Amino acid sequence: MEHHHHKPGLRVRLRITAARRRAWLSAGLQPACRKPARRDPSDSVHKVARREIGGGHRRPPRPAAPSSSAFSCPEKFRNFQLQEEYDTYDDEVHFLVQLPCLWSRTKIIEIVAAKDVIFALAQSGLCGAFNRATNKRICYLNISPDEVIRSLFYNKNNESLITVSVYESDRFSSLKCRTTPIEYIRRGQLNDGFPLFETESLKYPGFVEFDDVNGKVLTFSAQDSTYKVFDLKNYNFLYSICDKNIQEIKISPGIMLVIYQKSANHVPLKILSIEDGTPLKTFTQLLHRSRNVDFIEQFNEKLLVKQDKENLQIIDVRNSNLIEVNKTEFMTPSAFIFLYENNLFLTFCNRTVAAWNFRGELVTSFDDHELWHSNCNTNNIYITADQDLIISYCKASKEVRDSGGCEGIAPPTGSINMSNIFTGKCVAKISPLDPTLTIAPRKRGDSSRSTIRSTVSDALEDITALFYDEDRNEIYTGNSKGLVHVWSN
Repeated sequence: MEHHHHKPGLRVRLRITAARRRAWLSAGLQPACRKPARRDPSDSVHKVARREIGGGHRRPPRPAAPSSSAFSCPEKFRNFQLQEEYDTYDDEVHFLVQLPCLWSRTKIIEIVAAKDVIFALAQSGLCGAFNRATNKRICYLNISPDEVIRSLFYNKNNESLITVSVYESDRFSSLKCRTTPIEYIRRGQLNDGFPLFETESLKYPGFVEFDDVNGKVLTFSAQDSTYKVFDLKNYNFLYSICDKNIQEIKISPGIMLVIYQKSANHVPLKILSIEDGTPLKTFTQLLHRSRNVDFIEQFNEKLLVKQDKENLQIIDVRNSNLIEVNKTEFMTPSAFIFLYENNLFLTFCNRTVAAWNFRGELVTSFDDHELWHSNCNTNNIYITADQDLIISYCKASKEVRDSGGCEGIAPPTGSINMSNIFTGKCVAKISPLDPTLTIAPRKRGDSSRSTIRSTVSDALEDITALFYDEDRNEIYTGNSKGLVHVWSN
């Protein structure tokens, strides 16, 4: 995240759904899957994270050509070393948090960094804050003894961190939001934060969604089928939508797409102004009667519709012009990322990433960017503010696997790959097979450094969360052991 925030960071859209009773134990983190509501109600968190990237400001779309910052990438990432190691779990955790479920060492599922503070959230719900200047843990963000933190959102409008939590006292059934300025967290003054949306009942399948593109918060209260929109700058209530027939709401720059319950052969749709909820257009989209809807997505004036075993349809809602992409070329992805600045969208399918334009053309397929995790948890992916670079935790390249010992068995560690979104070329990587990759040497008498117990290879093993701090040019990774590592030059 940038300190000056001229450009948006990656965390621009994040939806968290309330858990059912003790279902947080299953911690079913979902990527931006947009299949219809067939999901298992026991999934504790349904995330639509990073579905959309782009600023509230609109610049004209860039031509699909490599940008200058992409050209400087190899230089930017040259000589990256393992600099620091932070442990979310230590001997003090038993004294500082009271829920025994938070004491068990679990994987890091989310990393957020802002203003030289790094936040690491473990799957158990324990969240640690670390000072990048002193390399010491500042505090745990679990301020209530029975609090399980489900997700984090950095609000750049007021330089504060929003935590979304569930509590043992109500059997982990409702989401509660809290905002704390980063400065207060840095000083350890967590009690100076304050709760948000206290009037809302966010029990399953209710949710809260943070939308950085438009500077809005969307909440859904299931008990009265009411959606409410709040201002992300000051949390003021703006307007509500109450309709039991709404199936889903999708947010795009300036607008919301309201998707109603499907009829036999069509789905009613409505486009609203995000600012005040004014209806801008009402229409219906024809569907194949016997096919499930894989997804309906809105991107500016383009509507994307995909049904099971059918072609992808790209419809211009202004004039109903239709483009079809053959189902053999476009497989239903497990996640989307919309790149608003470049008028492209990324799809994630079976460990592969691809970039498409809204004429239905495949713009980029990536050379050396096979994702490590098959379920495409987008917490393992970062896209730069210029939207020219994707950084992911990847499998070793085929050449490496072929030379990697027993009959081409892949080494147990992956690599962090930086690839140009326009060309698909891998421009840099942090790889355990790089002989120059080491733990950065310590200066004598430097007490601000952390103790690193992992080897470089250990630190690249089973990475479960990744974040790139563009201001500091540092990559932060979290792994299955609950450790956070800092990589920089």
